[in-house]
Amino acid sequence: MCVGLSAKVVSINNGMAMVDSKGSKREVSSALIEDLEPGDYVMVHAGAAIAKITDNEEDEAMGLL
Repeated sequence: MCVGLSAKVVSINNGMAMVDSKGSKREVSSALIEDLEPGDYVMVHAGAAIAKITDNEEDEAMGLL
């Protein structure tokens, strides 16, 4: 089973995004998502942002964890 983690994009630089998930920050690849901006929420898996998600989807994902 694969598990993704929801996170908020803090900054983007050269195809990498700094994301924050419940206060834990890490750098992930943002190459798979076009038009990604700070403040967006993403689903992260295996070191890459794989999809943009809405605020409501982020709340639901965090509630499941």
